[in-house]
This record gives sequence, structure tokens and C-alpha cells, in this order.
Amino acid sequence: MVTGILNPRRRPAPGRPKSSAAASHEAIIDAVYAILQEKPARDLTIEEVAKRAKVGKPTIYKWWATKAALVMDTFAERVVHRFDVPKSLTAEESIRLQVGELIWLGNEFFGKVLSDIIAEGQSDPAVLESYRDRYLKNRRIISTEIIERAYASGEFKRRVEPELLIDMIYGPIYYRMLIRHQPLDKEFGDQLLGHVMAYLKG
Repeated sequence: MVTGILNPRRRPAPGRPKSSAAASHEAIIDAVYAILQEKPARDLTIEEVAKRAKVGKPTIYKWWATKAALVMDTFAERVVHRFDVPKSLTAEESIRLQVGELIWLGNEFFGKVLSDIIAEGQSDPAVLESYRDRYLKNRRIISTEIIERAYASGEFKRRVEPELLIDMIYGPIYYRMLIRHQPLDKEFGDQLLGHVMAYLKG
């Protein structure tokens, strides 16, 4: 349910040097991003992040109280696409765009990090709480608004409430992303949405 520019990097405005705090913040996020490409999130330690970023652990804890918060901020700043669905699209077009992007991302670094986060969350509830609060909640709000507009306009028949419909659409995608029992590809996305749209419009 995401789209935009891959691995966005925050940069200072032209002609304005970064402050020491901003430089440290970016170095920390860069360090976490690099570590996540080498090992699962569960094996990441604050000590290793501090060493790579060349900062003290107190600097990290000043901004992030937990490892979960640090991993999720890195996920948001370096891994997740910035989501922006054009207002001119129909609900079906918007959902197809979201699904296509999510399937593509699921086969990229996004899928690896998301799998790490969910796996880590099984033993550390704070990780899943951070994932829900910092990422999932906003994505579901966007999807709910699209669905409600479709119900109001008559594009979709109100056969199911938005929260359940979101699970019906995106649950199978995350299932294949995590379990890898079947291909996560465009053909699967088209088949899935073919059934969902027939249900919503029939």
C-alpha cells in the first residue's frame, strides 16, 4: 500500500550546511539501513549502530527510546516509498496501483525488512506496536478513505466494511510475502483483484 520514491534521503536545502545534530541523525539512520542489509533486525544492536555511525549510545537514545523505534524510523525513511495516490484515479485504479506497488516492493528490500520486523515482533511486542503506530495505521487510513469514497459514489457496493475489505485485499499479499509458498507477482495480483472487484461490483 505504498508508492513513490525508493529509499528517499533527506538532504539539507542548497547552501545550508547540516547541523551537527542533523548529521548525527542521518549517520545513525544510514548505519541501521546498512546493517539491515547484512543481517536480520533481531541481530541489530545499539552498540553496533553507534560504532558505525561514530556516535555515542546516549546520542541514539536521545532520539529513540528503543531499538524498535529506531528500526521503524529507518524503515520509514530509507525503505518505504512515499505514498501518493492521484485524486483523479477511481477507487479501483487506486487499489490496483497500491497492490502493484506492494507486490513489487515485497520482492525487494522492503519485503526483507518487513519480514524481519514481523519476525522480531513475535518475541518483542514493542516492535509490532511500533510497526502498527508508525506505518500500518497511516496506510490503512489512506485505504479506508479510498474505499469510503467508492461506497459513497456507488463505484463499489457496500458488501463489507472497509477494515475487513482492506484485510481481504492486502492479507493474501502479505501472506505470500512472508511465507513464500507461491509466487508474489503481477499475475497473482491481477487474479486477486479480479475476484475482489467482481465481489464489489457484481
